[in-house]
This record gives sequence, C-alpha cells and structure tokens, in this order.
Amino acid sequence: MKKILILIAAIGMISAFAARNTAGQKMLPNQKLRIAEAAVAQYYVDTVNEDKLVETAIRSMLESLDPHSAYSNPEETRELNEPLEGNFSGIGITFNMNKDTLYVISTVAGGPSERVGLLAGDRIVKVNDTVIAGKKLRNTEIMKKLRGPKGTKVDVSVLRRVSGRSDTILFTITRADIPINSIDASYMVDSKTGYIRLSRFSAETREEMEKALKELKKKGMKQLILDLVDNGGGYMQPAVEILGEFIEPGRLAVYTEGRNSPRYDHMTSPHGMKPLFSDGRLVVMVNQYTASSSEITTGAIQDWDRGLVVGRRTYGKGLVQRPFPFPDGSMIRLTIAHYYTPSGRDIQKPYEKGDQKGYAMDIVERFNHGELMHADSIKYIDSLKVNTLRLKRPIYGGGGITPDRFVPLDTTDFTKYYRDVTAKGTINQYAINYVDQHRNEIRKKYKTDDDFLRGFVVDDAMLADLFAMAEKDGVKPNEEEAEKSTRLFRMIIKGLIGRDVYDQPTYFKVYNEYDPIFREAYRIINSDEYDKLLAPRQ
Repeated sequence: MKKILILIAAIGMISAFAARNTAGQKMLPNQKLRIAEAAVAQYYVDTVNEDKLVETAIRSMLESLDPHSAYSNPEETRELNEPLEGNFSGIGITFNMNKDTLYVISTVAGGPSERVGLLAGDRIVKVNDTVIAGKKLRNTEIMKKLRGPKGTKVDVSVLRRVSGRSDTILFTITRADIPINSIDASYMVDSKTGYIRLSRFSAETREEMEKALKELKKKGMKQLILDLVDNGGGYMQPAVEILGEFIEPGRLAVYTEGRNSPRYDHMTSPHGMKPLFSDGRLVVMVNQYTASSSEITTGAIQDWDRGLVVGRRTYGKGLVQRPFPFPDGSMIRLTIAHYYTPSGRDIQKPYEKGDQKGYAMDIVERFNHGELMHADSIKYIDSLKVNTLRLKRPIYGGGGITPDRFVPLDTTDFTKYYRDVTAKGTINQYAINYVDQHRNEIRKKYKTDDDFLRGFVVDDAMLADLFAMAEKDGVKPNEEEAEKSTRLFRMIIKGLIGRDVYDQPTYFKVYNEYDPIFREAYRIINSDEYDKLLAPRQ
C-alpha cells in the first residue's frame, strides 16, 4: 500500500511538472530520482522489473563513488555476513568435490555429522530426495542443500568404502550452529617460537586469539610469528581487541575520520587484567592481499615498534564502511571515513572515483612495475614519511603498510604446466584418491602430524601418477616444466594429504617449510637483526 501511495504521489509530481512546463526549475536530487523511477515504471513501452530497476540504479550510484561502497541483495548480504558472524547452521563437515562427488575431508569436532558417525572419506551422494553425485553442482548449490535452520533435519545417503567394497549408509542429521574459525593454524615451530595463522577478523576472533595465545604460552612460547598473509580483513573491532593483547593498555590502535564522521580514537585494552603477549619478539607476515583489519593490526604493531613486519606492501584498503540495511534483507555498505594508523598514516591507497577497473588492476600494475619482485621498485614519497612512535624509525604512508623486511614474490617453481594442472583440479583429486586408498596405512605409520612431516615423502612414483592423471584430464605433458615445478608439486601434494589425514594446521606446517615469507620471518625472529632493526635511532 505504501509503495502504491509513493508511486501515485510521484506520478502526480510528473503531471504537475509537465503541466507547468517548468524548464530550469530547481529540483531536489532525491525528488528527481523518484520521478524518474515512477515514470519508467508507469509509462515505459515494455514491462519492467521494478525491483531490478531500482537495484541497478543503486549499484550504479555507489559505483560512481569509491571502490568499496556497494549494494548487496538479501542473498548476497547473507553470504557476506556469514563468515564474519562466526557461525552458520549446517551439518558440520569440510568437503571437496572429487569427480562430481562430494568427498568428506573432515567432520567438525563435536558437530552434528561427527555425532551421527559420518567419517572422513565418506562420499555424500544424495541429500534428502536429491541425487547430487555426478550432477556437476556448484559448491554454493550443495551448501544450500546441506545448510538450514538450527534444529531441522536432513537425510544424507553416504557411500563408504569398507574392506575393499562400498556400502551405502543413510544418516539423518540434525542441523546445528557450526563455528567458522578465524584461526587456520596455531602451533609451536620450535621450543620457543609460536605461530598463528589468522585468516579473517570475525565476531569470534578475539576469543580464538586469546585461546591460541594461552595454549602456546603453556607450551613454552617466548616469541610469536603472526601470519596475516592473504587475510582480507573483516570487522574492525576484533583488530582493536587483539591489539590489546600485544600492546600495553591505553595506546592508540587506530582512528577513523571522515567528512561527516568526526575523528574517533580506538584504544588498546586487554580482555584480562593485562595483555597476554605484550613482551617477547613478534613478527607479522603480510603480502599484497593483506587488507583492511589486517592492515590496522599490522600498522599499529609497526607504529608502536612492538614487532617487525615481513613480506610485501599490503593491499591498502583503509575505507570505513557503514551498513545501511533495508527491511527486505538487502543492504548498502557506504564509505563514511578513512582508517589511520596511530602515527597518522592513511591506510587507503589512492583511487579515482568511479574507476573500478583501474582500482582492481592495482596489484597487476605492482607486478608489472616490479614492486612484488624488487624492494628498490617500491616508490617512497618523502612528504608521506613519518616516524614510529617509540623508536622514531622512518616509515612511509601512501597506501598500505610497507614491511620492515621485504620478501620478493618467488615464481621460480611456478610454470604454465603447474598452473594448468592446478586449474583442472587434478592435484586435489589426486590427494583425495591417495588418502582414500592409504588413510589407515598413513595413520598407522605416522602416529602424529609431526611424524608425518618428518617421515612422509612424495616420491617420483607419486608424481608420475599425478602427471598421468593430469594428462587424462586434458593437460598436455611438459617434462621440462614439470621438472621445474617438482618442488612445488611435492609440497602441495604432501600438504593436502596431511590436511586430509590429520587437520588443517598440518597443511600450513608443510607449506611454511616452503614459504619464503615464513622462512624469512623465522630467520629474523631468531637473529640479532631483530634487535638491531628495533634499536633506538641516535
């Protein structure tokens, strides 16, 4: 009824303006917008989808502003919010698609699937009355079938291999809240060095970080490597909260300021009586995809000389979005301010309003200009130079956080052949098949993932099987490039097998032995260079 009244009013306004022939008369912008929409809806020659028309207008309006103001429809809004809220309702599995069949990698500890007896290696072939095996469904389509309101039930038919033959088992699973973890891995690298990989900043991040720090300290952690590589950010508040565990209380963590948003300072404050890790060496790993809340965290640690930053210049996403939700579940995320580090650096990289393509191509331009490969290709602007707050070390603004120790992008092992094998999904399929045939054997031989790390070897026969599978998948053989990428192939296969047999952290334990950024972070945290870089300037 309300919509009809608005439409009638707008049409009346159209008629009134037309009758008066008011050329040159000033109109309010929102008045013009309403009249234009009403005119199209009422008089356009063909039928129009009015909802889609309005959504298109909103999207176009926001796209003419900055790169991060955006509109999302109800479904897009749910998908955006879900990883940040920290949980969803579902059956509690990690899965992969293997030849159009859903393959269970692991079940969430204590989750609905584990409680009814679903096992790693099971293949889900049917959900309720819908066959999903061999249907080439997208992951999003499958997740819609498995997820649902808490307390509802879903029937799944599972193909399980037992003693060399396959049996079909029917499970009825009651959906429950499933946590989405912010921390992918937390472990002791050696007797004194802890490692935490943080993949996002969500509602549960502070609790997860607190738990991880306490567990690592119990194991003897005296120094920490915090991995924020590829962390695209999320909520701002968790970044401020975890900084409270690294920096003494009452320090500026970040401030925001905009045209209609007065400066607001966010101060550090530990969750307990005192910070969990305000002493001890700290190194933060970053790269060109480290963004938003990750940059807030990195920038404050660098500004207060709390630790060292290792890797490549971060993305430079320093715009604050405020959500404006609509009653139908859709939402506008409108930029209202900038993020500034404690020293006053604007985290946001430069952009031109409305140039979405140019903004998206920034990382490619960095690669083309050599910035990802060579430290001397990074352009420093003297007018944007500031000093750190305690030791007065020179650091630079201009977008993103520039590391204290640069690590170039390593493309030595990357070849077109490796890219093609990966793009086909052959590596994942090979790892799934291998684990399917050897899971019990691996578990029996390697009791822990540390035993697996030390003893398991991806041998030449395994690589030959992988390359044969790739050829069947349509990848043209290339011995020279396969040989060049051997080290990378071995690492990825071992990591995927370790993840599927043990858990997610096992993958990162394998990967970190290969990763140049981690190796440099580990080297510097154990060297005298750490103290030299954080020494007061004379």
